[in-house]
Amino acid sequence: MSLYRPISIGSLVLPGNLFLAPVAGYTDRAFRSICAEEGACFSFTELVSAEALYRNFGRYGLGEVAGKEVNTAVNLIRRGEKEKYYAIQLFGGEAESIYKAASLLTPLKPDALDINSGCPVPKVVKNGAGSALMKNPANLGRIVEAAVRASHESLGGIPVTIKIRSGWDSASINYAECARIAVEAGAAMVTLHPRTRAQNYTGKSDWAFIADLVTRIPVPVTGSGDLYTPEDAREMLSKTGCAAVMFARGSMGNPFVFSAARSLLETGAWQVQPFSVRVAAIMRHLEMLAADIGERMACLEMRKQFCAYTKGITGGAALREKAVHAKTIQEYRQIIADYRS
Repeated sequence: MSLYRPISIGSLVLPGNLFLAPVAGYTDRAFRSICAEEGACFSFTELVSAEALYRNFGRYGLGEVAGKEVNTAVNLIRRGEKEKYYAIQLFGGEAESIYKAASLLTPLKPDALDINSGCPVPKVVKNGAGSALMKNPANLGRIVEAAVRASHESLGGIPVTIKIRSGWDSASINYAECARIAVEAGAAMVTLHPRTRAQNYTGKSDWAFIADLVTRIPVPVTGSGDLYTPEDAREMLSKTGCAAVMFARGSMGNPFVFSAARSLLETGAWQVQPFSVRVAAIMRHLEMLAADIGERMACLEMRKQFCAYTKGITGGAALREKAVHAKTIQEYRQIIADYRS
């Protein structure tokens, strides 16, 4: 039986089990759309502050704002052009703020609502959100419960999912407890990145924790952490028994990892995409981003994306040096044309 297979998350049935993780600063709706084209079966928006969302847009409604003005916060959580299935990820330290923000999302029609309980960034953690929730499992449960309530009242009962870490630090490995509480509160899937908050993104993720969690909870477990290649996806699925894998840093600049991983899981082989395909993705990404936030901002934002897309290619350093000064779409086109000539 192929390791590439459908997955059910509550009432949501997905055609495959290769997911795109929420990565702050990278998984804008343009990139998510390209990943969907390349085979990402399910994708998650960048984390968005629940409190900021309802304070800024609660009196208007997101249906009034989206599409009528360029607004970065709203564009972060709109569905990408090619995204068939996507989840909006919220973070917050209080159940009421999660409830209020989730209740606003009806016009955007997400397929799931995800709670961030893994972000290690200080500005998120200091407000009791992200991985700080691992220090307070009872509050984590209340937050999931509030999201589930909002889903049933305003979002048609879409599934609520949660992403967690293995614990706050090595002395407090409590992923099993947090996952159990989240599921009891109504979570339909748990994603585990098996590093502690103290580790941040250093060291090696412990996939044994993913395998353990699979045996402990009755809902699908998605594995994350140190997934860079199609072979990594195959290994995680086969060794841990997780229902799905979630590419994060491994997909940055490499949306092709999804089609490659599917090919490997189904046929046992995959092929590297030629530079011409990579270039086409770069320009499509930039043009979609410009349509969302304007050409000037898109060109600035694209600099880091461009660096990721061109990592590892011959002459890439010189190419990136030019790109960090590009201010227009035409300048990006010219940089690529000069490289290929």
